Amino acid sequence: MIKRFIRRVLGLSQDGMVRLPSEEHSLKRDAISPAAAKVCSVLREAGFCGYVVGGAVRDLLLGIVPKDFDIATDARPEQVKPLFRRALIIGRRFRLVHVMMGAETVEVSTFRGADVDTAETDEHGQVLRDNVFGTQEEDARRRDFTVNALYFDPVSEEVVDFHGGLADIRKRTLRVIGDPATRYREDPVRMLRAVRLAAKLGLTLDAATREPIRDLAPLMERVPPARLFDEMLKLLMSGHASASLRQLREVGLHKGLLPLLDVILEQPLGERFVTLALAQTDERVLAERPVSPAFLFAALLWHEVLAAWKTRQARAERAVPALEAAMDEVLDTQCAKLAITRKLTATMREVWAMQPRFEHRSGQRAYRLLEAPRFRMAYDFLALRAASGEVPADLEEWWRAFQSADPEARKSMLLPDTDPRKRRRRRRKKRPAAQAVPAT
Repeated sequence: MIKRFIRRVLGLSQDGMVRLPSEEHSLKRDAISPAAAKVCSVLREAGFCGYVVGGAVRDLLLGIVPKDFDIATDARPEQVKPLFRRALIIGRRFRLVHVMMGAETVEVSTFRGADVDTAETDEHGQVLRDNVFGTQEEDARRRDFTVNALYFDPVSEEVVDFHGGLADIRKRTLRVIGDPATRYREDPVRMLRAVRLAAKLGLTLDAATREPIRDLAPLMERVPPARLFDEMLKLLMSGHASASLRQLREVGLHKGLLPLLDVILEQPLGERFVTLALAQTDERVLAERPVSPAFLFAALLWHEVLAAWKTRQARAERAVPALEAAMDEVLDTQCAKLAITRKLTATMREVWAMQPRFEHRSGQRAYRLLEAPRFRMAYDFLALRAASGEVPADLEEWWRAFQSADPEARKSMLLPDTDPRKRRRRRRKKRPAAQAVPAT
């Protein structure tokens, strides 16, 4: 008891369940949503326990407003569902209950077990199947980081801490529960989550948590591309993409996630372009403005496309077919690692293919480009290229003025057509037709 008190006062990490009263933390019952509080209350009245768990507790302790509230309980799904008027059991591998209260949906999960002896793993230690019900202590042990293994009881306003998560929050440290190398082998995506959470929450990776990542980075190759894409999308849309990618490089995880990203960031022009794209994305996410994943991936991969395009043009390939081939080459390489959806790749192709067309500011070509469905996104991409110094600033300025001008002003802004083929066609049209020689 004395040792526990000393460790608690000093803010030291500890393992073993500790119930912290409201005087020892900043959480209050009114900090959680009314729906989450109601779910916990109903579970308690039915003889079960109910805790707000995971990211919501972590965010509240860090002064961040959670997006949603998840509940953990010892009740089985079939025991939870009858307690609520609007509830639905979902999931196959592990069943959950979605409780609908007004506009809010609260996810209720039963404590999960963490029996490593019965869990099914592959030859590298990656867990394939271990979804069984368990105790609260087992549920806490199977969570990834200590800051995610905190349980808040809204009835008693106590925080239940099994692994020193509250002390880690006070030290602003992100620490893996258990042996880091073993936990990363169980699920390699945890390495990516560590980087994302550290950047998003402003936490420092614990030395033991960080140390094995570089050596175990090859394990990411066995993660299904669809799952890897989802995790990368969360990272890039977190509002802290710039910090996340810097962290990826520092821990040695960037290679293979976005092919040749390390090479791109070492090029002055490519580094400035990518940095601007990430900064703009972070700004829009934090301002709660819409963000297009297609635009961001197009920006991250543009300099690979550009390099492949220039290489093909140097081999005397025509510009448009060379660009199409370069896009195919880059996307084939990329989609082998990340399962980027066809909808996104189609949009990325449109944005890339429209970039050479901005060079043509004469005749009907300018009007046709202006009327293209993806014009606005392609123009924003052009503005990004101009801001990074890749294309002249006056090109972007012309298109900005052209799209906002009235019809008469647009006509006066068009440049003379310099296409030699069109000039030859115009000369042929103006040439008088040869008169037929009458037959004698």
